[in-house]
Amino acid sequence: MTQRLDDRPRALIDRIEAAIHRDVGRGMNPVFGATQGGLGRAAAALGASHQPRIGLITGFFVPHADPPAAETDGPAGAALIARAFIHAGLSCRLATDTTCRSACRAALDAAGATAVPIDAAAPDQPVDPLIDRWRRGAIDWVIAIERCGPAADGHPRNMRGTDISAHAAPLHRLFSAGPWRSIAIGDGGNEIGMGRVDPGLIAKHVPLGEAIGCVVPADFLITAGVSHWGAYALLAALAVLRPEWSGAMLAGLAEHLDRAVVEAMVRDGPAVDGVSLRHAATIDALDFPVHHAVLRDILAVIGNRPAADIAADV
Repeated sequence: MTQRLDDRPRALIDRIEAAIHRDVGRGMNPVFGATQGGLGRAAAALGASHQPRIGLITGFFVPHADPPAAETDGPAGAALIARAFIHAGLSCRLATDTTCRSACRAALDAAGATAVPIDAAAPDQPVDPLIDRWRRGAIDWVIAIERCGPAADGHPRNMRGTDISAHAAPLHRLFSAGPWRSIAIGDGGNEIGMGRVDPGLIAKHVPLGEAIGCVVPADFLITAGVSHWGAYALLAALAVLRPEWSGAMLAGLAEHLDRAVVEAMVRDGPAVDGVSLRHAATIDALDFPVHHAVLRDILAVIGNRPAADIAADV
């Protein structure tokens, strides 16, 4: 059953979504139009769950970076989400590739989510053991953020059209295995969840879209100029809808925490920028002032105290 939003929360969440629907040069504006309202639908459905048990899926390996490593986008946002959920008293765990595990661990630890377990799968191994583990653990919501998924030819491809199957476990099978409901966050058409979008739209407007467009759908899809912004937006939307969670959600949106997570990934992961291919504490070749301008716009919408002040209370 679709959860309906009252007028005021819906208006606030629509404005939060507008803050993240900013194209950064990938031709995503038509996709934003087609997925408008996705943030509100996702947050309303998740927020209606009394005590959800959440599985996160992330990690996008960049084989041609120096050094080859997981990209910063994805694990950084997953770590903020995980921190918020566990501080709200919810159960959370994370799945990634063995190739991205160290970067995810560094992100979670820097976010203060050290208790969140990681389930890592090797690229050449089946994910059935993970599916069984999540089913036994009664996971009922799965959130994928910046997780590459298979295109029409069955191979996951990065924004350059490179097949990265040798570096990516088939975690799309975990995402789709159920009985959990699913939310996906993506920014370029090649991520898990983009199967909800008309493939012709991605093929027409996104560079190499016909080759890279992911065919795996999600129950709910959140699109953003940068997937990391989708993490900001989901936490802010849940803060609007679940007052008892709001302190934990907004504490995950402190600028100093955000920076610390990415810097720890680069230092300890290691991790790299997936666009610039550099070993640098940036996301999608954008520095923190750009990301944090979006974050401040989101926080301004909901009119709360600065997240840094709330963090001291949680």
